[in-house]
Amino acid sequence: MDNEITIADAPDSSRYEARDADGNLMGFVDYKLTSSAIAFLHAETLPDYRGRGVAGKIAVKSLEDARDTGLRVKPLCPFYKQFLEEHTEYADLVGAPEAK
Repeated sequence: MDNEITIADAPDSSRYEARDADGNLMGFVDYKLTSSAIAFLHAETLPDYRGRGVAGKIAVKSLEDARDTGLRVKPLCPFYKQFLEEHTEYADLVGAPEAK
């Protein structure tokens, strides 16, 4: 299937990867993980796959995983900064945790 994209965490490489149905790498985001936060360092979509929403799909998966595991998000990558500005549904993940 031409538009099938699978996003998976590759913890041994400290990055999330997007692959097509044939297993070809389409894009990735490098991260640094601590016990309480994940910093997204660099997102890249490989040239042959640009314009297909690959980076956005990686961002959604990685941010949902951060939410599910209770991690704070540090968007050090320009793409993630812009993505978070445009997708305010993830605003609760950035900055200081709310007081309980």
